[in-house]
Amino acid sequence: MNWYEKLNQYFPIEEMKSKAHMEALLKERADIYHKDEGKHHVMMYAELNDFIFIDYIFVSKDARGEGLGHKLLEKLKKKGKPIILEVEPVNYEDTDSEKRLKFYQREDFKHADTIGYERRSLATNEVNKMEILYWAPNDESEEHIYEAMKETYNMIHTFKDKELYGESYQPVSEVLSLDMEGKNKNIFDELS
Repeated sequence: MNWYEKLNQYFPIEEMKSKAHMEALLKERADIYHKDEGKHHVMMYAELNDFIFIDYIFVSKDARGEGLGHKLLEKLKKKGKPIILEVEPVNYEDTDSEKRLKFYQREDFKHADTIGYERRSLATNEVNKMEILYWAPNDESEEHIYEAMKETYNMIHTFKDKELYGESYQPVSEVLSLDMEGKNKNIFDELS
């Protein structure tokens, strides 16, 4: 099974980029967009000057519990930049969603509870709510994370969207919001 098939089997359709999209990023944005692949893992990420965005991280069931996810994150943490990623809210019918959140909590990720993120999927046409998690080695603010997410959305998520999907994703102003007053519920508080 190739790297894309592994990701495609693991992630829901509404979260997946097309293979053409990821291959275009790997080729045309090779300076920032990377694939780290091994027998039991696939990690797609973008590294910019002042942050890292993990687009996808997959560890096969055969290797779970062996510390592979920790090792992958440690490799990125050594770069000393904030690390940002998107997760779906806890779905109690999908036990993996709670396990994923507990893993990131153990890895010292915080929930950006001031950042709202809702995006319409071009695959399903449904609006998906996602949560932003981040690791901040220098106590970077959620405003910093918000600006990095806007940059990620514009450079990675919407890269050649019209050409690749026949239509464009929503503008970043409709997808991401920052509300420093009315914080959302902290996603980690919902874990048992």
